[in-house]
Amino acid sequence: MSSLALRAEHFLNDAGADRWPWLAVGVGGGIGLWFVLANGWLWCGVLAFGLGLAALAWLLPAVSYGYVRAALIGMGLAVAAGCGLIWAKSALVGTPAIVQPMAPVITARVMDRYAQPADHRLRVELAFAEPGSNRPILARLSMPDSADRPGLTEGAVVRLRARLMPPGAPQLPGGYDAARAAWFDGVAATGTVIGPVTVVSPAPGDSWLARARHALADHVRSRVAGPAGGIAAAFASGDRGGIPVADEDAMRDSGLTHLLSVSGLHVSAVIAGVYVLAIRLLALFPWLALRVRLPLVASGCGGLAGILYTLLTGAQVPTVRSVLGALLVMVGLALGRQPFTVRLLAVGALCTMLLWPEAVIGPSFQMSFGSVLALVVLHDCAPVRAFLAPREEGWWVRMSRHLAMILLAGMVIDLALMPIALFHFHRAGIYGSLANLVAIPLTTFVSMPAIALGLALDLVGAGGPAWWVCGQSLDLLLAIARWTAARPASVTLMPAMDGGRFLLFVGGMLWLALWHGRARLWGLVPALLAIVSLAWLHPPDVLITGDGKNIGITGIPGRALLILGESKGGRMGESMLETAGLTGPVTPLATWPGAHCTEGFCALDLDRAGRRWRLLIARGKGEPKPAELAQACAGSDIVVAPDKLYGPCHPRLLKADRSLLLRSGGLALDLEHRSVTTVAQTAGNHHWWRAPHRAPREAAEP
Repeated sequence: MSSLALRAEHFLNDAGADRWPWLAVGVGGGIGLWFVLANGWLWCGVLAFGLGLAALAWLLPAVSYGYVRAALIGMGLAVAAGCGLIWAKSALVGTPAIVQPMAPVITARVMDRYAQPADHRLRVELAFAEPGSNRPILARLSMPDSADRPGLTEGAVVRLRARLMPPGAPQLPGGYDAARAAWFDGVAATGTVIGPVTVVSPAPGDSWLARARHALADHVRSRVAGPAGGIAAAFASGDRGGIPVADEDAMRDSGLTHLLSVSGLHVSAVIAGVYVLAIRLLALFPWLALRVRLPLVASGCGGLAGILYTLLTGAQVPTVRSVLGALLVMVGLALGRQPFTVRLLAVGALCTMLLWPEAVIGPSFQMSFGSVLALVVLHDCAPVRAFLAPREEGWWVRMSRHLAMILLAGMVIDLALMPIALFHFHRAGIYGSLANLVAIPLTTFVSMPAIALGLALDLVGAGGPAWWVCGQSLDLLLAIARWTAARPASVTLMPAMDGGRFLLFVGGMLWLALWHGRARLWGLVPALLAIVSLAWLHPPDVLITGDGKNIGITGIPGRALLILGESKGGRMGESMLETAGLTGPVTPLATWPGAHCTEGFCALDLDRAGRRWRLLIARGKGEPKPAELAQACAGSDIVVAPDKLYGPCHPRLLKADRSLLLRSGGLALDLEHRSVTTVAQTAGNHHWWRAPHRAPREAAEP
C-alpha cells in the first residue's frame, strides 16, 4: 500500500494537473450516481463513502503524500456534495404527478404560453388547484391555435376543460424520460385542452418581457417569410414554434440542430458583437480612452447585452448556462487573464451544477460542455499552437490556415459528441463538421447581424434590405441542411447503448482532456474499447411499450420492423426504429405472412439463436375462452397483452401482461442471450417513476 501510494504521489506530482476540473468531475459523478442508484440506502452509502474517504485521507501525512491526500479529500467531498446536492434539489422542488388521468373543468392562471405556428398549435402552462386534493399544481397543455383568444396571455385567468395525464415514463428502455424532466420542472400533469377557452380575467399586470418576446417573434416572422422566418424568430426570441418538423429533422440529421437552440453560439455572437462595437466606439473619444479602461467598460456592455438577450429569449437553462460561461470569459478579459481555459470551463460547470444539478445527465449539458472542452484542449496542444502561431505570410495563407483549423475543430467536436448523440438519441449525423464549416460562419457573421440590423433599421422603416439578406442567408442554411441530410449514409443509427459503454467512453475522454503529457494518452484505451464494443451492439429482438399496446419485432430482412397494429406505425413505429437502430420500413404485424392473427391474438414463430421462439400477442379485442387461452399460452414461450390476463395462462418463459408492465415499464427482449431490459431498471426507486403506479386502476378491476 505504501509503495502504491508513493507511485500515485509521483504520478500526481509529474502530471501537474489542475484540481478544479477534477472537482467538477467529482461533483458530476456524485450527481450521476444518485440517478443510477435505486434507493435512499444506496445514496446514503455514496455520502458515507465520500465523507469516509476524505476522513481517511486526512490521516495521511501531508509531507509524504501531499498530492494523494489532497486528491482523495477533494474527490471524496466532491462526490458526496454532488449526491447530496441533487438529493436536496429533488426533495425541495420535485412535484408528484397527478394520480390518474382525468378531464375536469378548471379555472387556472396562465404562467407561460408558447406559439407553434408550424404545427398550428399553442402550448400553455397553467397553475390551478388539483381537483379532489386542492393542492396547487402546474400543467403543460397543448391546444389548436384556432382556440386562441384575445387576452390569453401570461397572468390571465382562464376557464377550460382539459384532458390531464401524468407525465409519461419512457415507453421503451433508453427512451426520453418526460416524467423525470417534469419532476424537476415542477410540472404535475400534461395533456390537451378540450373545447373552447374562456378568459375569466385579463392579466393584472403588464408582463412587458413576455409581451416583448412574443411581439418580437411575430415581427420577425412577418418580415421573413417561410421556414427561414421561423429560424430567424428562433435566433431573435428563442421561439422555435415556426420551424416545420421536416426542417427540424433536416437540421438534426445534418448536425446543425444546435443552431436552433439559443445557447453558446448565439450568446457568444451577441456578447462579442457588443464588446467589439463598444470598444471601437469608445476608442473614438481620446479623453475617455486615456482615463477609463475600455476593455472593462466593453466587457460590462457585452455582459449586459448577454443578460438582456437571455431574458428576451425566455431564459431557458441552456441559454442561462451559456451566458454564465460568457460572463466568466468577460471577467477574465476585463482582468487581463486568459479566459479560454479548462479551469474556467470547470468553474462554469460547477455553477451550472449548483443551480441545475439534474442537467448533468441530459444531452444539452453533456454536448455543450463536451464541445467546448474539446475545443479548449485542441487549441492547447503544442502542434496546434505552432500551427496557429503568427508569422509573416499572405492574407490568403493565413485564411487557409484558419479555415483548416475550423474544419479540424469541427471534426474533433463531431468525434467527441457522436457517442453522446448515439446514447441519447440513437442517431448521429456523419457530415456535421462539413456542414458546420459553412453554417457557423454564415449564422454568426451574416444571419444574426442581419437580424440585429433589420430590427434597428425597422425603427425608421428602412429594414427591408437587411431582412432580405437575412432571409437569403437562412434559406441557404436550410438548403445546406437539406442537402447534407439527403446524402447517402448521412445518419448513423445504432441500437440503444447501455450505460456501461457510455461511461467507459466519457471516462476515457475526460482522462485524455484533463491530464497533461504522455499520461493523458491512457485515456484513449477505455475510449477506444467503448467504440470498438459498439460493433457487438445489436438491436433487441422484441420491443414492448409500457402500456403493452405496441410491440415491435426486429431481425426481419431489409432491416424492417414488425409492429402490432393496422397502421404503418406512426410516431411509435419511428420511435421503435430509432431505439432498435433500424432504417427499414415499418410493417403491420397482421399483414406479415409469418403471423397468424385472429380477432383477439396474433401468433408467430421467430428463429433466433438456433431455436424457434413462439410468441402470442393479444390485440385487445374480445375475450378468449379460458380453455383456449390456457392451451395457447402453454404452447407459447412469450405472451404479451395490454390487459391483465385472467384465468390459466402459463407460457414457458414470460407473461408480459398489464400486471407485469405496471411494475417493469417497457421491455426490450434479447432472445439470443435470454435477457430482459426494463424501464424500471434505469428508473430505480425515484419518485417520478413510482408516481404513475399509485393509480387505483388495478383495484377497480373485477
